[in-house]
Amino acid sequence: MRMTALLTTVVVLFIATAAHADPFAKADPKAGRNLLNEANCNACHAQRMGGDASRMYTRPERKVRDAQGLLKMVQFCVDRTGATVFPEDVVHMAAYLNQQFYKFEK
Repeated sequence: MRMTALLTTVVVLFIATAAHADPFAKADPKAGRNLLNEANCNACHAQRMGGDASRMYTRPERKVRDAQGLLKMVQFCVDRTGATVFPEDVVHMAAYLNQQFYKFEK
């Protein structure tokens, strides 16, 4: 009986931890990559970062500090540029950026 309760507790804790490991678990990073390419995001970032678009995400003074901030920044860029992106696509884009650059766990 005690072993079953212990095992159940361990399984529940494992599932809870796994569920929080990826803040964009329900999003599709591959779709996000395609959306970023279609919206031509890297052209704007390259222009702003002296030709190296990825520096927008990797620079030490970057503004994004957590997953929620990443979502807000992607939405900000979409709004600012007028990119034709559906609201649910912003999450896919953030998932791709998180997977490739940010690595936020929560």
